[in-house]
Amino acid sequence: MSAAAQPCFVLVAPQMGENIGGAARAMWNFGLDRMRIVAPRDGWPNPKAVAMASGAGRLLDQAGIYPTTSAAIADSTYVFATTARSRDLTKPVLAPERAMERAAALVAEGRNVAVLFGPERAGLENEDIALADAIISVPVNPEFPSLNLAQCALLLSYEWHRQTADVIPERMELGKTEFASKLEIEKLANHYEERLGDAGFFFPEDKAPSMKLVLRNMWSRMPLTSADVQILHGVLRQMVRWKEHGN
Repeated sequence: MSAAAQPCFVLVAPQMGENIGGAARAMWNFGLDRMRIVAPRDGWPNPKAVAMASGAGRLLDQAGIYPTTSAAIADSTYVFATTARSRDLTKPVLAPERAMERAAALVAEGRNVAVLFGPERAGLENEDIALADAIISVPVNPEFPSLNLAQCALLLSYEWHRQTADVIPERMELGKTEFASKLEIEKLANHYEERLGDAGFFFPEDKAPSMKLVLRNMWSRMPLTSADVQILHGVLRQMVRWKEHGN
């Protein structure tokens, strides 16, 4: 993915290598690979970051290291700052979903977008937030608003992915089978109707038509697969055999 096709995540004064590695891993989970790091407390490179990044170590190898936040965003044309508390600064405040929606639109225009993440202890300083165009605020529990650095990176990476990829909200995983056809369902209904009739289930006789209709409607409502249909046929056959052999 080209630099112009995604935002850059800027970690400002991160304190723990594990969180830097966790952020890299979270980013790469959703296809983001532009990371910049401002004045990491424990220096760079950091072996703990590499260990935590696992398969996302490439992001750390390619990460830009900067002395100040201003230097890290010098080529950016729009900057978001993540913060969990009010800073008494007049800025638009966006939820993560809205922020990444705007980021996607800006990137599509060719803008260079950056997202600032603050250090674990207290988050971004007002001086850093003042450099941003907008604030991203996560609607968390007000009694416990602090998010881990890697968690915040994961949340924003996921919201970015939702805006830029075809995310299927729900799907059915068919395990080596397929949905049953209407013909298969009809044959199953006929089988049960026949055997239940032999067993005297449809009683009294004047209620039989409505009972059969309810059963037919039940079969049609069930999202049965071909494998399900075969199992249900087999269950009924075995019950009939068991009964015919005198229990």
